[in-house]
Amino acid sequence: MRLRLFVSSLVFACVAGSVPAGSLAQSSGAPGCAELHLVPAPRECKDVTVQPVSKDGIAVVVADTSEEDKLAEHDLEQTPGIVKAAQRKDGVAILLARSGSAIAKEVLAHSNLTFDPAMHDEGYIIVPLRQKGGGLAVIAETPTGLFYGAQTVKQLVRGSGKDAVLLVPTMRDWPAMSHRGLSDDWSRGPLPNMEFLKREIRTLAAYKYNIFSPYFEHTFAYASTPAAAFPGGAMTPDEAKELVAYAAQYHITIIPEQEAFGHLHHVLKFETYSHLGETPHGAVLAPGDAGTLPQIGEWFAELAKVFPGPYAHIGADETFELGLGRTRADVQQQGLGKVYLDFLGKIHDELKPTGKQLLFWGDVAENSPELVGTLPKDMIAVSWHYDAAPSFEKNLEPFLKSGLETWVAPGVNNWNRVYPNNNEALGNIRAFVRDGQKMGAKGMLNTVWNDDGDAIFDENWFGVVFGGAAAWQPGESSEAVYTASFGQAFHGDPTGKISQAHEALMAAHALMRKADLYDAQNGYFWVDPFSAEGKQVAAKLLPVAAELRLDAEKAMTLLAEARAAAKQDGRKLENEEALDALELGARRIDFIGLKFQAADDCEKAYAEAQKLAATGDKTKWDEVATLLETVSSNNGRMQDIRDGYALIGNLYKDAWLRDNRPYWLAVNEARFDSAAQLWSTRGNQWEMVLSVWWDTHKFVPPADASLLVTN
Repeated sequence: MRLRLFVSSLVFACVAGSVPAGSLAQSSGAPGCAELHLVPAPRECKDVTVQPVSKDGIAVVVADTSEEDKLAEHDLEQTPGIVKAAQRKDGVAILLARSGSAIAKEVLAHSNLTFDPAMHDEGYIIVPLRQKGGGLAVIAETPTGLFYGAQTVKQLVRGSGKDAVLLVPTMRDWPAMSHRGLSDDWSRGPLPNMEFLKREIRTLAAYKYNIFSPYFEHTFAYASTPAAAFPGGAMTPDEAKELVAYAAQYHITIIPEQEAFGHLHHVLKFETYSHLGETPHGAVLAPGDAGTLPQIGEWFAELAKVFPGPYAHIGADETFELGLGRTRADVQQQGLGKVYLDFLGKIHDELKPTGKQLLFWGDVAENSPELVGTLPKDMIAVSWHYDAAPSFEKNLEPFLKSGLETWVAPGVNNWNRVYPNNNEALGNIRAFVRDGQKMGAKGMLNTVWNDDGDAIFDENWFGVVFGGAAAWQPGESSEAVYTASFGQAFHGDPTGKISQAHEALMAAHALMRKADLYDAQNGYFWVDPFSAEGKQVAAKLLPVAAELRLDAEKAMTLLAEARAAAKQDGRKLENEEALDALELGARRIDFIGLKFQAADDCEKAYAEAQKLAATGDKTKWDEVATLLETVSSNNGRMQDIRDGYALIGNLYKDAWLRDNRPYWLAVNEARFDSAAQLWSTRGNQWEMVLSVWWDTHKFVPPADASLLVTN
């Protein structure tokens, strides 16, 4: 009864606004809406006030008793500074109300705000309350809209303890794109553990994603192909059911993707299934084999039992082997596009019993625009491109002109890199989502790929969150505004230092591009600088190595300063796992520069030692020895490289196990261990060089000293 009285009392305390009905004009008041640094940025916002929070915290009050609305309340109560209403009698309050409730009608009438039809499914309104203690109301027409309004409120609680405040704007907000999803690669190394997956779902929902699409090649535990799923390396049906139920609470639909054409080597390499392939033990199914469609049907029938959503994704990208084996004659006679699209149509017919609407990757079909119209009209084309091109309109035209529903698929540019290239990622996402909205695409499926098998998902959040924001916000999203807002919105960092740390790593990537290197690629991290390939890289990298390292070390320093400031202020930074991953990425980029500098120091020190020794001046012998010890000793350059691989390997293992199952970890650890052992061995062998010098004052040939490697 007390809670009902508290709710009803709010009606008479709501602010009577003078805002034009149904719309809001952007205000330049202090603080302004832009200064809120909300992600995604709200569509309409004005008149922000700052309300101090008492030591008792903020009470959450729900006007509706539905379970879905209660879930929004429970999620909001996890925010520091927010408490259950039953623990409070008065003070700052957050009211969650459905638009049909009496209190919501009163609030909207006093505020002179209405819901447009476009706001119905996921939109919400936030207005101030002028009750004793202050607060705000979140009003929506659906449980989903109420949930998203609550996610925005989380970002409006700032500070902690006696310094906590609630920022209270007046706003209306709703998404530009109906489908805002993330495709997460589970088939090239990392396979998330359930604890991480639930954190991933919560975090995606907090930034208004509503679709999650796990990518399977061989990592679902199918009863029909059990040999392909390595023990500990596949999601089980029971885990899938648990994840589906968990995601539903956060208004996220799971769309399973099972590759159904290409990218199937890890199935077809098994002799039991190899006969289904275009080529022996290859990666592409043979369209003409009698067993391929039944096998696809079995996979998706099993998926349909545990993923009840309306969609399924059949993949079908990068079918490079098509026409090189069993379908060679068909492709030569009919053309690659027709053979490919005909098989997609057959997959569609095979999967009709599942009742799913099918998504497919659009890369192959895009090359046969005249044939795209032959596809079933209920299929959804997902056009993917990952470069920061100025326009993607021509890529979308074949699908939209043919009447197919179309989604855009940008990417976070994490693949093959020690840390994502966010210059490329943000440019790609911004332009692709902009063009998708302009041309009528219904959704966005942002993508994470783990091609090298060693990616850490927590490094990806900067690009992932921008994707969600760009799909929610109308038009072209600003990279600069987002970058400036990210540290506050994602980590609760008011100092700006975390955003600056990301900018520092973006500068490092840009520097490598400027040096005619791709960017901070894994290959540069692992390559032996004494090898022929390493020497080619060194010629380009060494002129910028010092600046590269300064960028990376600046990121480390800014991160440390942000953490220290939070500790001093009694604040807790949010999403700390991503901060650990940021430091790991910075240290790996720094090590790339260090490794090539150290190898160069070794060669120069050795050459200088030889030059001094050749003078025959015995007074130079100590200097010669010092130069040789520069190469390898307690503080030698070889030991610097050894230590880098070993110590970064420890950080990497910690990051991996935070996110993933142990499956595949040994493969990646072997690379760190092997690299550390190589430089440990070289350091030990260098003892021979020093020993020979002191005994004979002669030099061991460079190749024998393992200084120069000729491979």
